[in-house]
Amino acid sequence: MNATDLSTGPVRVLGISGSLRSGSFNTAALRAVAALAGTEVQLEVWNGLAAVPPYNQDQDDAPPAAVLALREAVTGADALLFATPEYNSSLPGQLKNALDWASRPHGKGVLAGRTAAVIGVSPSGFGAKWAQAELRKVLTACGAEVVGPELCIAQAHSAFGPDGLPVSPELQASLTDLARLLAAAVREGAAEPAA
Repeated sequence: MNATDLSTGPVRVLGISGSLRSGSFNTAALRAVAALAGTEVQLEVWNGLAAVPPYNQDQDDAPPAAVLALREAVTGADALLFATPEYNSSLPGQLKNALDWASRPHGKGVLAGRTAAVIGVSPSGFGAKWAQAELRKVLTACGAEVVGPELCIAQAHSAFGPDGLPVSPELQASLTDLARLLAAAVREGAAEPAA
């Protein structure tokens, strides 16, 4: 991995929101994690999802610039944190499409071996529960190591305050704990001797 020196620096986390909406609750949740994580985690929200074109296997050897940018962003991070809304009981098509690009060409995808975590935010009472399950399945199929518990953020319209942080102290603690768990998993993996 060509990211940070994990013995001294913060764990660099790439936050990827599955929502393209400018006022996305999922993007807000990623920003809240960045604010709550402290010095142990440096989270950057990736904003290139809308530019990624539909996956086309004919372009595996010469992918579009937006795909190269996605792969570079993933490769430059120590870990990934996904926040997904739920569309028709599943993850958004644009997010699945980006994962398809990131997993190709077969056997050389940038998701293989990556540490990742998943959260979901929804205005409903379920907090994108099914979308999270689908996303975890896809990430695992792509070779990522998904860590952490399911974190469903329901009633999104009232979950975040004007400062962008969760209103509930319990949710603030859950997001902080997830960031620390993600960082610990990365550091633990980096400390293991190569097989």
